[in-house]
Amino acid sequence: MIFTIASNITKDNLRAKKRWTENVTDICKAKAFSNPSYFPEVMAIHQTSPQGQFEMKEHITFCFTCISKSLPLEQQICILLKEVYDFKVAEITEIVNTTEAMVKYYLHTSRAKMVNIFEGRCALINKEGVCHQCSELNGIFNPKQDFEIEKNKIEFAKKADNPNREHLLDLRIKIMKEIDPFNSNGSALQLHHLEHNRDVMENSTEKNEE
Repeated sequence: MIFTIASNITKDNLRAKKRWTENVTDICKAKAFSNPSYFPEVMAIHQTSPQGQFEMKEHITFCFTCISKSLPLEQQICILLKEVYDFKVAEITEIVNTTEAMVKYYLHTSRAKMVNIFEGRCALINKEGVCHQCSELNGIFNPKQDFEIEKNKIEFAKKADNPNREHLLDLRIKIMKEIDPFNSNGSALQLHHLEHNRDVMENSTEKNEE
């Protein structure tokens, strides 16, 4: 019952906002480079906060969070409840107040959408991928760290040539489930990134509606 109430309140709140675009990382990266205060802020967090470290696994979860916001709201809720928080389909049916068939449909379509987005964007699993933020940020925050060595410590990156992209999505989700978003080594840095992206996308939506 509590989850149902919380879900309804969240849906009402989020329905007032537009979905993020699939290229959210590109848009927000461009805004960061055009904002002279952005990088001094993130470097201050990096240098002074005990949770200000850049770790690739944490950025992978950050990327998943941003990309999931491009899904229709019901799909976003269902994939997070089922895949990340391990709710059963019957429980999700009650929480989102729909049928079991619709929950399974939302799960199927959301997974397919996420697989396609990551396949086309993520340079960690596709050499032609357009997003290289993991390597770029690693170079900024860990300049002495060998990116290729660090990348190959991550299970899904090691299996990037695997044609089973569904399995790669599962490995990405596994990383999310292993990280405490509030107490991880880079939580302060990732929160700053997320707040920046949220501000950029909300301002972009407002301008488009004017």
